[in-house]
Amino acid sequence: MKVLKWIAIGIATLLIIGLLIPEKIMIPVQGATSKDWNHNTFWYEPWGRSGVHKGIDIFGTKNTPVVASTSGIVIFAGELTRGGKVVAVLGPKWRVHYFAHLNDYSVSTGDVVSINSQIGLLGDTGNAAGKQPHVHYSILSLVPMPWLFTTQNQGWKKMFFLSPHKKLTAK
Repeated sequence: MKVLKWIAIGIATLLIIGLLIPEKIMIPVQGATSKDWNHNTFWYEPWGRSGVHKGIDIFGTKNTPVVASTSGIVIFAGELTRGGKVVAVLGPKWRVHYFAHLNDYSVSTGDVVSINSQIGLLGDTGNAAGKQPHVHYSILSLVPMPWLFTTQNQGWKKMFFLSPHKKLTAK
């Protein structure tokens, strides 16, 4: 029983430390500005098979460097059917920063990345094939935020997603 108690204390401490780490965030496409994405596409519907768009698409020239929008640990670097070539970074506050449709990626699972370090190249892989090159950028919280719940389509999922537009344009 004492072992379980110490494990629970350890997990709680780790969770709290993760929430206390300050989050610095930047636009993940080198040279991009807020003019390079549609400010209204977060949670836009209808959006293909996913129903709603849980991020923003930042457009640019193919093979433009895509950089880590925050410091963290790469928890996935690989290929997914819809996302194509994808990188996911676990950053401060237990938030996963998800980058999809990359033309290529230059990190591996387990790598520690710093904000603004290159993780890949802008592309059109996955279900973005044949479309203008872009990175689909989402921010997923592993800690639910019940106050974000809405009655919109899939509104319960909003407890886990933050608007990248709001985070990237916050002063």
